[in-house]
Amino acid sequence: MLSRKLDRCAAEQRPVWIYLRDQRRWIEEALVVEQSHGAVTLRYHETDGEEHHSWEETVLLESIGAVSLRLASVSASPEAEELATTSDCPEAERLGQP
Repeated sequence: MLSRKLDRCAAEQRPVWIYLRDQRRWIEEALVVEQSHGAVTLRYHETDGEEHHSWEETVLLESIGAVSLRLASVSASPEAEELATTSDCPEAERLGQP
């Protein structure tokens, strides 16, 4: 099942967060580049102060403890547009009141 999930993420070019059990660390926002023979190649970027690093790392499929996907994101900046709420919904689209 994990292999299929990683294949789907690779095909859709969706970033994944992967926890490596043996190293006890997360790889954040990685792209699955390739998967073959029980190994997964990941490409990701890190920022360390003013330096930006790009990494391509191959890990064993069996060392992956968890895979997470971002479902949505919301900007926390004050300049961001306000979120739509139920009161902003047109009357015709509102669900009936209980």
